[in-house]
Amino acid sequence: MNTKSITLAPAHATASVAGARENTRHFLHDLLPVIAAEAADTVVLVVSELVTNALRHGGGSYTLDLTAHPDSVEVAVHDDGPRGPRMRTPDLNGGAGGFGWPMVNHLALATAVTRRPTGGKTVSALLAR
Repeated sequence: MNTKSITLAPAHATASVAGARENTRHFLHDLLPVIAAEAADTVVLVVSELVTNALRHGGGSYTLDLTAHPDSVEVAVHDDGPRGPRMRTPDLNGGAGGFGWPMVNHLALATAVTRRPTGGKTVSALLAR
């Protein structure tokens, strides 16, 4: 199988959601065959949501792995938080969130939350290319 992977572990995780999006765009731009623009936007959106969740709920730092497969792109975000994302009713008035994880599950072909033996978790999403 022809795959391409990248791992990003930002030095300054608190300022890295924008950096994660930018690095993801570069990764996708370099893929051959080229990924469709709409699919690339979806991957970037999912990266943004998962990295934001890692920073807010996962201990404040993360590592991002991107893997391109012939028909899909896998996004995996590793963090030190013990709790995985959960479905909840979005907060329409108070700004407490609740939109990201349902959206990721809607956009992805598959999602998974895996506990790491060293602590923390990996949240991953498989997206159509």
